[in-house]
Amino acid sequence: MVETKSFVAALEVADAMTKAASVKIMDFQIVGSGLVSVTVTGDVAAVTAAVETGKERGAMVAEVVSANVIPRPHDEVDKIFDFDGGE
Repeated sequence: MVETKSFVAALEVADAMTKAASVKIMDFQIVGSGLVSVTVTGDVAAVTAAVETGKERGAMVAEVVSANVIPRPHDEVDKIFDFDGGE
């Protein structure tokens, strides 16, 4: 997950993450007050690489507020996003 202070930066982050590794966009959320988060899913190595690339590219456009990788999230976390992993 990467959170930025700009919609345009979040689009840049999403584009960079999906080009950098084999990940799928799980959520693109306008949080409010200019904050936008992009969440991706995939194997841990791919997500880690994607988040690092997303942070770098997002910082070129606007402030990156936070970035985090949650390896093997609990099933209850997936329910928050209503995401079935493409199954």
